[in-house]
Amino acid sequence: MSDGPQRRLAAIVAIDVVGYSRLMGADELGTLARLKEHRAATDPIAEKHGGRIVGTAGDGVLLEFPSVVEAVGSAIEVQTLMAGRNAEQLDENKMLYRIGVHVGDVMVDGNDIFGDGVNIAARIEPMAKPGGVSISDDAYRQVRDRLDIGWEDGGEHKAKNIARTIQVWHWTADQARAPVKSISENEPLPLPDKPSIAVLPFDNMSGDPEQEYFSDGITEDIITALCRFRQLVVLARNTCFTYKGRSVDVKLIAGELGVRYVLEGSVRKAGNRVRITVQLIEGASGNHLWAERYDRDLEDIFGVQDEITQVVAGAIEPEITKAEFERVRRTPPSSLDAWSMYQHGMHHFQKYTQEDDEEARRFFRAAVALDPNFSAPHAIIARTYSRSIVTELPENLEEQCKLALEEAKIAVALDRDDAYAHASLGFAQLWTDADASIRAFEEALSINPNLAIAHFGIGLAFMSGRQPETAISHLETAIQLSPRDPMSDAFYFEMGTAYFALGDYEACLEWSSKSGFDISVYGRTGSVRMAALALLGRESEMKQIREILIKKYPHLTVSHVLKISPFLGADYVKGLRKAGLPEE
Repeated sequence: MSDGPQRRLAAIVAIDVVGYSRLMGADELGTLARLKEHRAATDPIAEKHGGRIVGTAGDGVLLEFPSVVEAVGSAIEVQTLMAGRNAEQLDENKMLYRIGVHVGDVMVDGNDIFGDGVNIAARIEPMAKPGGVSISDDAYRQVRDRLDIGWEDGGEHKAKNIARTIQVWHWTADQARAPVKSISENEPLPLPDKPSIAVLPFDNMSGDPEQEYFSDGITEDIITALCRFRQLVVLARNTCFTYKGRSVDVKLIAGELGVRYVLEGSVRKAGNRVRITVQLIEGASGNHLWAERYDRDLEDIFGVQDEITQVVAGAIEPEITKAEFERVRRTPPSSLDAWSMYQHGMHHFQKYTQEDDEEARRFFRAAVALDPNFSAPHAIIARTYSRSIVTELPENLEEQCKLALEEAKIAVALDRDDAYAHASLGFAQLWTDADASIRAFEEALSINPNLAIAHFGIGLAFMSGRQPETAISHLETAIQLSPRDPMSDAFYFEMGTAYFALGDYEACLEWSSKSGFDISVYGRTGSVRMAALALLGRESEMKQIREILIKKYPHLTVSHVLKISPFLGADYVKGLRKAGLPEE
């Protein structure tokens, strides 16, 4: 192999300051200080997009990127940030960049790059408008279908020392404050079948440019977290960030981007405290579906960023699920597609009755008939069977387990990257193999760490494996992630069950009473509460629950209930016997 310069394909970005010599002549020290401040804000953007600085000369910067999409995305983000920074400056202190981008062959010698690719980028840069980005036709062909950015045809140019003419395309920050040219306001993009969402860049309300990284980081992390929910279509970061710094009409943006939902937020820092507000909006109507405010100390800025990302992502999915059902409910029956059938099934699934579970399965099977590769209906069918074990305390326990396992395995086979499918497998294995159940939930959480139902499920699995302390930790996470989840009643009740397993019967009653479950509907709720009351000597309340349970479940015995919750051990048996439940 030659020891000389190596060749490779790269995206090259050339940046220069407009009128730098004039600015230096007017205020040398002030100009240099402002340039350093701006560079401190913009250089990390390139690094975030995978770029590296290969040369600087006064006000000029040359960068190399392995991807032209990342190179152009970085250039757009830099100019959008600079537009906001310049808006706060007096006219004589404003500093405007020009940026040129090209993709081509370069020679690499150590940390330096040479060749026509570099020269073309350097020649394109002066063609850019102040505050704008210009790119070669070679770069344009690779980004035009990957970035939702409006480009102006700049025509062909003859550049010094370049043999061929260069076709140039222009973008300016002014274009970012107007609807993208390629999308007609009167012709919104068609909506996908699944719920779709755009996360707009969070506004930095602090007046502190240093907080720009934090607000951008929150946005990016939420986008990444939402992408893990397989039932959501989440727009890419580069598309969402074209709206950075713009005063936006959410209804218009939803039409431009072809999304049903828009998430927007803001970050305001004061001292060592930060306030983050988030709101979920339905695009077509502009109605606010959900809003929350978070106040945090900034002792660990990355810890705060991770925490906010986790709770926001966890809260959004169930809110969208509720909104989707309301939308689907208004759909004429003749127009129901697989997704609509699935949503109707979810509506019944969340009612926690045997009759509704049967109706849910009817809708889910109709969804599968319309789309045989749709994993989610199989996953929820499995959940109806595994859940009935604790809601109905069925006599045919083994059959219910078998049906749940069959459907869960189909769901996983159809989509191995669906966290919910793996969670359904974990629920199906709860009653037969606690270790296998834990592994299935761990797989679900490796795919989507913010899936509240998987934290709930692994809590049950650890409880089945006689590890109630670990169970409580996961149940607390489920509640934190999704406090308004349709399943939150179960989160609270099972927290009570975990405290029963620890021998804290007062805490058991306190937590299970938060669930709001009707004990005649959710059987294990009643049996655990009844045992706790018996062990605490609260006979009047205990007898009231026993009458309800025996009327609802005449087959109920100590041995049968123990099959459902064997991990609760000897105290559970003692409590059930003290309550007067028959042995066999």
